[in-house]
Parts: sequence; structure tokens; C-alpha cells
Amino acid sequence: MNLLPRRFAFALPALVLHLSLGLFSPALAQDNGDVIAPIIPPGGLMAPRHDSTPQTPRHPLLLSALLSATDLHPISDGLKWRIFDETLEADGSHKLVAESNEAAPSLSLPDGTYIVHCAMGLAGMTQRVTMAGAPMSERLVLNAGGLRIVPMLGDQPINPAKLTISIYVPAHNNAEAKLILSKARAGDIIGLPEGNYHVVSTLLDTTGVGSLAQNGIANATNSVVSADLHVQAGKLTDATLRHRAAVMTLKLVNAPGGEALANSAFTILTPGGDVIRELIGAFPSVVLAEGEYVAIARHGAKSYQATFKVESTHDHDVEVIAR
Repeated sequence: MNLLPRRFAFALPALVLHLSLGLFSPALAQDNGDVIAPIIPPGGLMAPRHDSTPQTPRHPLLLSALLSATDLHPISDGLKWRIFDETLEADGSHKLVAESNEAAPSLSLPDGTYIVHCAMGLAGMTQRVTMAGAPMSERLVLNAGGLRIVPMLGDQPINPAKLTISIYVPAHNNAEAKLILSKARAGDIIGLPEGNYHVVSTLLDTTGVGSLAQNGIANATNSVVSADLHVQAGKLTDATLRHRAAVMTLKLVNAPGGEALANSAFTILTPGGDVIRELIGAFPSVVLAEGEYVAIARHGAKSYQATFKVESTHDHDVEVIAR
């Protein structure tokens, strides 16, 4: 049974249709003689909403950097920009307000005073900038250069994974006064402030078998090459460091060319008696710098020894005769 009055029989769909479209007709609400005024935002329901909170004006800060004051072209890669508010926080720090890895970023900032820091590797520069109702453009001079280290073994470049490279700032009578980078990667361009540096490259024993840890480092060899270098602002310094080393495989045998005895232990010393390496196994191998050495082999309660010579890139076996 339809309980709706006849006069609403066709008005109800129209009312639903008008409401679904966000509209309201006063004519449809006059059943009791009252008119319900529609509450519609200015511009209609689909008009964009406006935030009554006033927005803080912002202006672009355009940044770029040069390696030296005489450079004609800005740095195009490898930069890290950080913008800090000059006002100190309660803990004494400066609030980071923006950062970018772009070579020449454009950062939108409200008016105020900021500390702009630009870094390239270990080189960096800081500058104070004040935004005052207009776009700003700042160019920082890093006074820095690039250093690329290329270690070689014989005539071949060494795999970076087989090296550990450290960079120091020298002081009077101390080439390693201040360590500034402990894990430099061979072949990479390292940004450094202009100045003097001491570079140390250590060849790692990544192919040796049976080596015991020495001084807490399991694979550092005695093949260590160092160099004193000067990095000039705006220029790339290439440093070639030549290692001279080879892989030695030790064997304790009953006769020349015989089968290696199992359960053997070896100690490698310099002619002066300094311990270079300790090894275990039937035929352990080790990377050694070019030079002369003494090998002491222990099997059971007995010890045997032999002297041998290492020539760069000439890998070979070293036999200790058990007699």
C-alpha cells in the first residue's frame, strides 16, 4: 500500500535527484508553508575552498658553486646543499629548513636569515644569506680540488675491493697527524680543500688461504705504499701508487716436489725477525710485499725453516723441507 499522498508521488524522485546534485529547491520544502534557505558556499558547491590563514610569502634562492674563484663554470655534480635557520634552537643547534643534492638548486624560502652550507666530498663552504622580499642568487667558492687515487700492481690497476686507502693531513714531523678519510675508494674523485695530504694504500689479502688475523686485521698485507700530495683548487690530481707484491703458497714436504704435509703451521718473518704472518694448513697462501723472508714450518713437535724471495707479480710455491 502506498502511504504517500498523491501530490508527492512524483516530487520525491525530483527531490532525491536535486539533493544528489548538491542542489535544493525552496519550492520542494513548502509543505508547511516554510521555506528552508539553501546553505551553499559562494561560487557553488564545486568552487575551490580558500584557506583563511594567510600564507607566508616565499621567494626562490638560486644556488651554485665553483671550485675556485677563477673557474668559469659552476660545479655540475657531486654537491650536497643544506640550509639552516640562523636562529638558534633551545639546544644550541640550527634548524635544517631545506636540503638538495642538485648542482644548482632553486629553494623556496620565507624572508629571514639563513646559513647555507655546500659540501663536495670533504670540501665545504658556509655562507650567511638574508632573504628580504625578493629572489636571491648566491654562488659559493669551495676553494677545493679533486683527488683520484689509482693503485697498480705491476702494469695492472688493482681491484678497489683488494685495497684500503687512508688520507691524512700531515703536520710538522708527522705525516699521519690527522686522519680525515679511512676508506677512500680507488678510482673515485674525492673532493678535498686545497692543501697537502698524505695517502696510504694497503694491499689486502683477498686470495690467501689459511692466514690468521694479524693486529686484528685478517687480510691486511705488508704491501703498503704511501705518497705526499698537494691538491690544488680547481684541478684534478691523479695519484698512481704502485704496489710490488705476489702470492706465495707454502708447503712442508719431505723432499723437493713432494706432497704437502697436513696439519702444518707456518710463521713468516723478515730477515730481522719481525713476524709478518702466521698460517695453518697443508698449503696456505699469502700475499707478501717484494723482498726476502724466512718461513718457519711446524709439524708435530718439530720445526723446520727456509728462506725465500718475493718478486712482484711472480706468484709461486715456497717449499720447506722437513729435514
